[in-house]
Amino acid sequence: MTDTSSNTSSTRNRTALVTGASRGLGLALARALTGAGWNLVLTARGAADLERAAAELGATAIPGDVADPAHVRRLADAAPTLDLLVNNASDLGPTPLPRLADYPLEAFGALLATNVTAPLALVQATLPALRAARGAIVNVTSDAATGAYEGWGGYGASKAALEQLSNVLAAEEPDVRVWWVDPGEMNTRMLADAVGAEEAAGATDPAKVAAALYDLVSARPAGGRVSLQ
Repeated sequence: MTDTSSNTSSTRNRTALVTGASRGLGLALARALTGAGWNLVLTARGAADLERAAAELGATAIPGDVADPAHVRRLADAAPTLDLLVNNASDLGPTPLPRLADYPLEAFGALLATNVTAPLALVQATLPALRAARGAIVNVTSDAATGAYEGWGGYGASKAALEQLSNVLAAEEPDVRVWWVDPGEMNTRMLADAVGAEEAAGATDPAKVAAALYDLVSARPAGGRVSLQ
């Protein structure tokens, strides 16, 4: 579907910045966007996997940690015109997943830095470009943000914070679409780390979820919480 609500010039391809793009949902979405002619800036911590993905897609690869302010600035500088920011990079936290009574507080702080502070930092750094393009932001969350699942308290709390951040951002930035997206369980390395490879293998293929997410981006509905499964 064609986006008719953006004032982006038809003389250039749209540009997306996708974090956590070396595998899983991030890579699957990057493939879908490339197939539709988008220019991509991709980032992830694993440089080798990221470089392979970028070579496959003809994208710009900028490896690094989104929790590093200097890296955030590099990403924003690499996309002076920007139509879509996808905050997909995420940490699971300690494994095996600890109960809240035993959650290491230092690890909890690091989890919040990656799952909450880093997405906000990227939003702040890229908002001028997103406003100019009347672009969009996708913040990838989880059903753990709303459900009481034993062992998922740390991760779920970080995603709940990201959801409320997104909710307020949508109210404050009327010219930018903001969606906070629950992708559901996917067969990814993160899920395998949490529940084991055998159980994770029965979850949804990230490519199927990425197709639904691409449809969301293309349709540009009003901002809000979206469940993809």
